Amino acid sequence: MGDILFLAHRVPYPPNRGDKIRGFHLLKYLSTKKRVHLIAFADDPADLRQKDGLKRYTGNRSIVWRSKAGVVAGLRALASRRPISVVAFDNAALRLSVENILARHAIDTIFIFSGQMAQYLPARPRQRVIMDFVDMDSAKFAAYSKTTRWPMSWVHRREANLLQQFEKHVAARADASLFVSEAEAQLFRDRTGADCVHVIENGIDTEYYDPTAEFRRIETMDPLVVFTGQMDYRPNIEAVTWFAEAIFPHIRLVHPEARFAIVGRAPSDAVKALAKLPGVTVTGPVNDVRGWLAAASVVVAPLKMARGIQNKVLEGMAMARPVVASSAAAEGLDHGGTIRVGSSVAEIADAVNDLLSRPAEAAELGAVARRQVIERYSWEARLAPLDAVLGLPLRAAKAERMARRTAA
Repeated sequence: MGDILFLAHRVPYPPNRGDKIRGFHLLKYLSTKKRVHLIAFADDPADLRQKDGLKRYTGNRSIVWRSKAGVVAGLRALASRRPISVVAFDNAALRLSVENILARHAIDTIFIFSGQMAQYLPARPRQRVIMDFVDMDSAKFAAYSKTTRWPMSWVHRREANLLQQFEKHVAARADASLFVSEAEAQLFRDRTGADCVHVIENGIDTEYYDPTAEFRRIETMDPLVVFTGQMDYRPNIEAVTWFAEAIFPHIRLVHPEARFAIVGRAPSDAVKALAKLPGVTVTGPVNDVRGWLAAASVVVAPLKMARGIQNKVLEGMAMARPVVASSAAAEGLDHGGTIRVGSSVAEIADAVNDLLSRPAEAAELGAVARRQVIERYSWEARLAPLDAVLGLPLRAAKAERMARRTAA
């Protein structure tokens, strides 16, 4: 049995944002099966100091700094007719690291986390290739193209078309393509015609996200509505802007003392500006999001555009808080009716107001949500289907069988 080469677009440690959480737990799970060698990008100086945090799960670790400016990537992408998001991750140093690992170690599986990293596959890989797309990026850019003005609408439409071609090509080269939900997997099958598509859902660490665990508590006497996330990410920016400007005023009419806390690192200027609105707080980065979740009267996930299963929803449920999510944020999640779901301003505002008005029922809803998460979304259970994927025949073995059949 050979080793696994794990390629990641962002170093999966510490697991403090959506993609890093999934990446970390995938890496941790794979390390229980075989030795794993990690090659990943870092785009935050702090991540360059996290190499040793993955020591117990990995053999070799190569972390490469990614500093390519967006404008440069865009110009190169236009010149080469390639997707901007792929060109932005094109790096000679990382390519050399991949070549060195494949030359020095007996690798039988290449696990690619996020589509941008598929460009580092060998031309004719003899290894088993597992491609974790997570969700369909081309569909995200197609949605962007419908909500932005020219010229960005043209840029997003171009990106969507080229990315879909790229995703289809990558899936044809992979032994297995993974997605975070059946909805994403089916969308990919429909748009690309790909087969060998599998669903590996996100999970949640219910021992860490536990309302009875030890963590710093946030003291508040006001009804508190909380949103958590990476706050320079466009869907999160759109979500909190919509909630703060259009939905929260309806909540303040019924509960004038209510507060809305936007909790997460790297808030954009647009997010920071929301702090000027009555009752709105923008925290910026926090050491431990659990304190804010535990203090929340209601956790909200009002995303207009969401792909796959949202960690922010699972975290709220695991912390036994009542959750109100948009239809997009709830799609693909087996919540068993333990969260409230709405599509419009009125539906989301009414759901939050109802929970704030009936705290005992809200607490019970949160308790049931936690039980649902424990039963349905432990990482061990969600990643168990990977065993079958890891057992797929090696490409070399398949090639030999095909050759024998042709000779016969």
